[in-house]
Amino acid sequence: MRRLLRNTGSEPITRYLIRISVDRYPGEPERWTATWAFPLGQVTARNLLTHTAGVPLRAQLKNLYGTGPAAIRAGVLHEALHRPPGEAVEYTDRAALILGYLAEHLSGQPLDQLARTRTWAPLGMTDTRFGPLPADLATRSAPTELDQDTGAHLKGTAHDFSARLLGGVCGIAGVFSVLDDLAVFLRYLLDPTTAARRPGFGPEWTEESLTVQTGSMEPVRGLFWHPAPGTDPTERTWVHYGFTGTGMWISPKLGTWAVLLTNKLYFTRDREPLTGIRNSFRQLAIG
Repeated sequence: MRRLLRNTGSEPITRYLIRISVDRYPGEPERWTATWAFPLGQVTARNLLTHTAGVPLRAQLKNLYGTGPAAIRAGVLHEALHRPPGEAVEYTDRAALILGYLAEHLSGQPLDQLARTRTWAPLGMTDTRFGPLPADLATRSAPTELDQDTGAHLKGTAHDFSARLLGGVCGIAGVFSVLDDLAVFLRYLLDPTTAARRPGFGPEWTEESLTVQTGSMEPVRGLFWHPAPGTDPTERTWVHYGFTGTGMWISPKLGTWAVLLTNKLYFTRDREPLTGIRNSFRQLAIG
């Protein structure tokens, strides 16, 4: 059984990249030492979680690396940094993609299995899963953008092109869920005693996630959460958005959460109408 390694989030991920190389090239030690030269060797998991890693700002996986998952993974892990880690806060899909690779390596499980066994199953999130969805579940799924290749709206498959390229399972996107499951998840963040079984993270992780981790840099970030627009960070109202139009808000200070499941992409990619809806919803639901 693979020995699990612990990453505190504040140490460079170099030794994990080396472990990946050892596993992939067991008889070629010259490849192991070359890992020290990986640009990502300077980066910590905390950098990735706060979007301060300095990795490239756009995924562009197919254009840069082709369509093979192994080639994409190798390309992403070897890619040069856009800027030194810790220098600026810049959102990029690659941060979640790299963290997904890291999680798979440390656990020895594919990301979909890891999410199910460590989070969704313990919390009782029975209707949450990675796509593509089977036909019976896809009928319950809201359609997203018009697929130019098929002439039909995407339904039951990830809207994100990178996620679809990687078979629907990756750190960037691809998870389908329902309101009841999201309610279970957010209630656990506010009160861990609501869970029948403890998942793979506890109150310490939640506290770190919902605390400013970027110092004086702007925009302010926690760990994959950020203060809700129109609120002061001291109010501790946090939000996590999804590109297709979803949003989750949580306020540990008020003991309140809210979820908005919309689907802007069915009509337009214009952000402005949804921005107004989100802000108004947050004001009504949380204040």
